Order: sequence, then structure tokens, then C-alpha cells
Amino acid sequence: METSLIPIEFTSAKRFAPDDLQRQVDLLRCNDTLQIVANAMPYIVLVLNAARQTVFANQKLAAALGLESPAAAFGQRPGELFACVHANETNGGCGTTEFCRTCGAMKAMVNGLAGRADIQECSIIRRPNVEALDLRVYTTPWQVDGEAYTLFAIADISDEKRRRALERIFFHDILNYAGGLRGLVDLLKMVKDDKERLEVENDLSRFTAELIEEINAQRQLIAAEHDELVLRLEEMHSLQLIKDLVEIYQGHEVTRGKHLKIVAESEDLLLSSDRLLLRRVVGNMVKNAIEASVIGDVIWVGCQKVDNQVRFWVQNPRYIPRSIQLQIFNRSFSTKGSGRGLGTYSMKLLGERYLAGRVSFDSRPDEGTTFQICVPI
Repeated sequence: METSLIPIEFTSAKRFAPDDLQRQVDLLRCNDTLQIVANAMPYIVLVLNAARQTVFANQKLAAALGLESPAAAFGQRPGELFACVHANETNGGCGTTEFCRTCGAMKAMVNGLAGRADIQECSIIRRPNVEALDLRVYTTPWQVDGEAYTLFAIADISDEKRRRALERIFFHDILNYAGGLRGLVDLLKMVKDDKERLEVENDLSRFTAELIEEINAQRQLIAAEHDELVLRLEEMHSLQLIKDLVEIYQGHEVTRGKHLKIVAESEDLLLSSDRLLLRRVVGNMVKNAIEASVIGDVIWVGCQKVDNQVRFWVQNPRYIPRSIQLQIFNRSFSTKGSGRGLGTYSMKLLGERYLAGRVSFDSRPDEGTTFQICVPI
């Protein structure tokens, strides 16, 4: 096996020499039982060697990835086959980045090659269009002629994850809004004082607007994932956009006791973009920063020109632990519980696939967390 001097973050970067790889491919190609069973399975099936390289793949892999034949997968690792955004971040490839520590597929591979069967879930973002995949992977150790392999089966559970997320949103979040609206309507019936009545009416209007916004956000996300969004470009001023967002979120219940401020040095820049999508992305950054903060914290919102782009950023004083940072843009990951995680993922999807921007973040114990999007002027 060839060796590598590349610094490794998680697993070995070593790969088999071409002659050894071809020998393994030929050995499994002659296994008629493997061919029949694997191609009869409803899942994608790979056989990985000790270096996690593909030495066998069934026809379902070729169909799913648009390959001419399963042979096009030989020598590649799963993250490389599925165009994971992290697969080429190091010369070592799939399995050798810091992000691979949190990958369910990688954990299953390691266990399979160690002689332990495993089942894990894996959420990846694919190049180049921020396409999200949620997978369930099954690994089974296998010995052939004294060499260790692992059978690696993949089920696409993206639709299942989307359904669960929508169920949670509509059965929990939307129901909470509906409950709040009912409470306000009941209160409105009892209020006699004109001033109190006006306050309740304002709360009722705000709750209704937030309910509509939540429904529209989910509809927009579904359309974006199906490439059905149409950009509506218009000229706008960067400073007015963040002023509008600050005004909206200052009235949120979650902002109570916290301070939402605009950076004094923010520049008022004229740009052409899709106003609704850009508001959605920056608005999600503001909302997440508020939710991550505690009473007394200051959340800063700003904008400035960087080269031929406009940079919008939101900063809060709270640090995100590194283990969470590694999963922050995954579609199904959230610190808020099962079925969440759509906020940061939608920032990435809308900001990069549709607005031609770049969404990123930085989090440090002494500086807090800053999310940003840079979009073309």
C-alpha cells in the first residue's frame, strides 16, 4: 500500500497502489453471488477495501450518479463519489478532514473495517450547487482471501428527513403561532380599554405576519431545493435592508432584554439582487444570533463594500463549540432538537445557489460568532 506524508485530521490518507487495486476489483468481479445479490438490492451497494476505496459497485450507484458504468467508481471513496463539499479539502481526500470526525458514513466505514457492523445517518452538502443529501448507511465487515473489506449499503432518506422537518414545523411551530393567535383573539373580546385594545390588535397583527412568514419560508425552501425559484432582481440600498430587519426583529419576543444594533461604520451601498431572498438570508442570521444570545447581550448588524461585493454580517458574543461548527450548514443538524436545522442550511442554499454569494461564519471564544454573506454588487 502506498503511503502519504499529508497531515491527517481523522483517518488515514493511504490508498492502494493501482496494481493492488485492480487485483481487488478483478477478484470481486468474478464473484457471481455478489453481482447477483448486490444488483437485486433496493439500495446502492459498494464494497470498500481497507483504504476505503471502492472496488465494487452495483448498477444502482451508476444510475444514481449518472456514471457510464459502476467501474467509473473504482478507486474512489464514498465522499468523493457523492461530491461532498469536504472531500477535496485536503490532498488526502474523503475521510481526512476535520469535518469527517462528525460524518456518520465515515464512522460506519471505520467500524466496518474494524470488524463491527454498523448503521449510521449521514448528512452532506454536495458540490457545486449546495445540494443536500441525507443518507442512512449500513456497513458489514467481510473477509475475502484474508483481506478486510466492508460491504457499504446506502439508502437515500432525504425525503424522509424533509417530511419529518415539515411535520415538526407545522405540528409544533405553526401550532404555537395558531395557539398564540387564539389567545389574542380571546383577549381582544375581553379588553375594554382602548389603549389596551390597540396593543392587543398590534400583537395580533404581528403574530399573523410571523405565521405567514414562517409558511412562506418553508414554501420558498422547498421551491429552492427543486430549482423552481425565479430570481427577481431589483436595485436596493444595503443600509436600508439591515435597518428594516433590525426594526422587525426588535419587536420579537425573543429579543426582549437583548440589544440589536447597527454598526456605525456600515456603508449605504446600491446593489442589484433579489430583495426577498437577501432579506431571508440576512434575517436568518439575525434571528439565529438573537436566539443564541442571552439577556444583556449586544447583537451587531453591519454592511460594507469588499472589492466588488457587499458584505452583510451579524455578530453576537457567544461562541459555538467546534464540534457544532463542523456540522453547522448540514440540512438536518440543529442544536434546537430533532427536525430543525433548516435556518443555516437555507442561508447556504439561497445565498450561494441563487444569489451567487458566499455564506460563511467565524466563531472564537474571545470574539463571539459572526455570520456573513458576500453578494455581488
